[in-house]
Amino acid sequence: MAKTGNPKYQIIAEDLLHKIQTGIYPQDSIIPPEIELANYYQVSRPTVRQAISTLVNQGYLERYRKRGTVVKRVKIEQEFTHLIESYGKEMSAKGIYPKTNLLYFQEEKANEEISVNLNIEPQTPIFKLVRLRYADEQPIVLVTTYIPKIRVPELLKYNFAQESLYDVLEKYNLKVTHVIRKLEVMEADETTANLLNIAVKQPIFYFHTQGLTVDERPIEYSIAKYRGDINSFVIDVQR
Repeated sequence: MAKTGNPKYQIIAEDLLHKIQTGIYPQDSIIPPEIELANYYQVSRPTVRQAISTLVNQGYLERYRKRGTVVKRVKIEQEFTHLIESYGKEMSAKGIYPKTNLLYFQEEKANEEISVNLNIEPQTPIFKLVRLRYADEQPIVLVTTYIPKIRVPELLKYNFAQESLYDVLEKYNLKVTHVIRKLEVMEADETTANLLNIAVKQPIFYFHTQGLTVDERPIEYSIAKYRGDINSFVIDVQR
């Protein structure tokens, strides 16, 4: 442990955090007990306790009465609620490797829900796009998107496992400039749970999004199901 002018508990907290971030103490593992850490760092147990409390307050550790002190899953702060940005760009800006699995992409007919949200007649041709999005090889969101075919007839020629939908829409002068989002918290069904690698009935964030172009016409209707255990959402409100 390097010697600095910082208090001992802070130096220990920094060292423990380094061990968490480098995988020495992986997520969901139990860190050594206080007495063992006190011997290792050559300090008193209250000093170790203060270091652990610092990391608990920062959201890296969680104490359990019988189990011990556990390394928590660090949640990804999503700015999806107040930014209009492609998923890949948002994740890359956070230093997270994004990946997309294309699960389904076909032409269909709009049902009542889709037609209302896209402002088109029922049974109008639409494209249905289903993607499973990853962050550092971990599935975090299942997104189903509907696009009116009449606005982008050639959409099927694009590979949305590699390309950004928003970037492609811009090529056709259909940039999404305004979104309307509705948030619900729901329980994961069996299909969603299997795809997101979570338990059935685990809470998920359920977003409905209308994406509109500069003329305020809907170009996109999406349903995004985010894992509740590793996602948090930033709400930035200004007056």
